[in-house]
Amino acid sequence: MPAPTDNVEYAAFSGWVDPPTDVRPALDADLECRVAVIGGGINGMSTALRLAERGQDVVLLEAEFCGHGASSRNAGQLAGAPGGDIQLLDLLSRKKMPGMMRLAERAAHHVEDFIAKHDIDCEYEATGNAFAAVSRGQMGRVRRVAKIITRAGGHVEVGTAAELGIPRGFVGGMREVVGGRMNPGEFSLGMREVLLDSSARVFEQTKVTDVRREGGRVVLTTPRGRLRADRVVLATNAFAGEWDITPKHLSVPIYVIEVETEPIAPERLAALGWTSGMGLVTQHAIMENYRLTPRNTIVFGVRRLERGTSYPLPEKVPDPGLVEELAGAFATRFPSLADVAIDRAWGGWIAITSSWLPLAGRMRDDIYYSIACNGHGLAQAPYIGTLIADAIVDGELHEDLRTVWQERPRFPRPMMMSRAGLRTIWAVDRFNDMVNGSRRKARVRG
Repeated sequence: MPAPTDNVEYAAFSGWVDPPTDVRPALDADLECRVAVIGGGINGMSTALRLAERGQDVVLLEAEFCGHGASSRNAGQLAGAPGGDIQLLDLLSRKKMPGMMRLAERAAHHVEDFIAKHDIDCEYEATGNAFAAVSRGQMGRVRRVAKIITRAGGHVEVGTAAELGIPRGFVGGMREVVGGRMNPGEFSLGMREVLLDSSARVFEQTKVTDVRREGGRVVLTTPRGRLRADRVVLATNAFAGEWDITPKHLSVPIYVIEVETEPIAPERLAALGWTSGMGLVTQHAIMENYRLTPRNTIVFGVRRLERGTSYPLPEKVPDPGLVEELAGAFATRFPSLADVAIDRAWGGWIAITSSWLPLAGRMRDDIYYSIACNGHGLAQAPYIGTLIADAIVDGELHEDLRTVWQERPRFPRPMMMSRAGLRTIWAVDRFNDMVNGSRRKARVRG
């Protein structure tokens, strides 16, 4: 029998969906507009769409096609709670927690409303998601996090694996009541269709090579034309560091991967006890995520982070060694499925801030920016993009945007985000897995 990773299909794009066949032409002339948006992910598309809805003259420039980047390559878990280290956030910024919790839940509802309003077929199910524990130590962390979230006004439930309806190979966890799972590729391309039907002018295949101020306006240079705008929004996620005008240390580019199994017999999936269908995020320092799909496969990923060291960031496929490591982790968490082969693997660049939390701000009065993902931003990116559009039109900040707003674009150097630091974090996770006996316990429980 072939090994689980012998016949993997490696993709530079997403495994969730095929690229669009109607890619828009590049900008090939000099144009002017009221607001320019750089980046066609779910953040930038939401910003441009909201501006168009509010009657603004808006142009969006995207280097590939809208939805090409991290927006369509993630695990498709619509989170209803903040990302990052919630215990550390509570320790350092307890006063911020109610605002972060409110933002996270409203962001998830915002996306749900968008899906319903535009009838986007992206397989969305409001299952919630689980902070899943692989050991008693992680279960203790889950309980502490649940108390913090509840105190901040969030809605979560703590229980055993059986009580939550997650696989028996896990000890238990915490369910985010708000949120669920979707096909992020279909969601991104569905948003793209809505945007293309709007009044926004969209130019794909248009890489911005320079951003600078000239004559009281902001000028964007591309290979075949220039765009002059009164306001510009940088919605480029991991790629924001390509221009000198970007705030220093705004974020770190990180390459993450997802893989998908071959189709699994329904009776084998049923035997897992995964009755809730929730997506799972483990409580390691660098998470592992797992989720079911409607095609009877399991998509999972992350576990190890690769840091980008220079721009432009390369387009690449996942390292086979990392795919093999993920397959080993899958066999540990799901011992009854250890023989299931990996069908395909894909990856992409995401941006991680020094706090692992979303942020947004403005440079002078004419350039806005945001980093809304950090690996948990499928909900927050569209919401923050919409709020930035409203701020441009109204001249004031919504209370949820204030929660992540930076008055001055100064950011600390990210700690532990060097290649050596990331390897150390990974090693600590593996050491903890070894001493907590999670492999043996999963076999017993499963």
